[in-house]
Amino acid sequence: MSASSPLAGRRLVVVGAGSRTGRAVALAASAAGARLVLAGPDPRKLEWTAGELAGEAEVLPLDLTDERSIAELAAKVGGFDHLVSTAAMPANGPVAELDADAVRRAFDAKVIGPLLLAKHLAGRVDGAGTFTFFSGVAAWRPAPARTVMATTNGALAFLVQALAVELAPIRVNAVSPGIVDTGSWDGLGADKAAFLRGVAERNPARRVGATEDLVKAVLYAIDNQYVTGTVLHVDGGGRLA
Repeated sequence: MSASSPLAGRRLVVVGAGSRTGRAVALAASAAGARLVLAGPDPRKLEWTAGELAGEAEVLPLDLTDERSIAELAAKVGGFDHLVSTAAMPANGPVAELDADAVRRAFDAKVIGPLLLAKHLAGRVDGAGTFTFFSGVAAWRPAPARTVMATTNGALAFLVQALAVELAPIRVNAVSPGIVDTGSWDGLGADKAAFLRGVAERNPARRVGATEDLVKAVLYAIDNQYVTGTVLHVDGGGRLA
């Protein structure tokens, strides 16, 4: 491992490390020499991620819907350098059919949870570290049955601006994925290939995203010390198409 890596020897907290994207971020950071804290609601998935890492990792439970759980995470983590949260709890469906509890969970994952992570963990950041959260293209390109997704992702975009000002010199950014083949579209079955092909044909980049595109954006947000309060759009221009 190159000693020149900006993550070498740094402590990185990955919230949502049991998800495909969170696991990919953890793998890349570990390969770059970071010491990992993996947090999320499912310890089995976290242990799976930990078992794939090149270096050391600590697994800690976290429920973003429970402030006490967030406070307990902060107490156990102690000092760290960077935090990345890929957490999401979608509440998709027509407005007339939305479940209020599902809507609240969606806001907990994307808005209230990140706000409380900042509340409880900002004081534990060593030096000018970073928080990187995940928004999404739906905020800029809303669609039927995606009203909650659009609203929570949009709220997060404004939250990172506000936190970047209040928490400075800690840097706060968001990554906003478009259509990315992380495996989340596998439920389409035989229709998946046609769906992704159509997305690629419409996107200015003329392709769909890959998980590594998101990882590169996260690492950029961590490394570039002149980027804060910013949403990095990793959507192939999909919000413009």
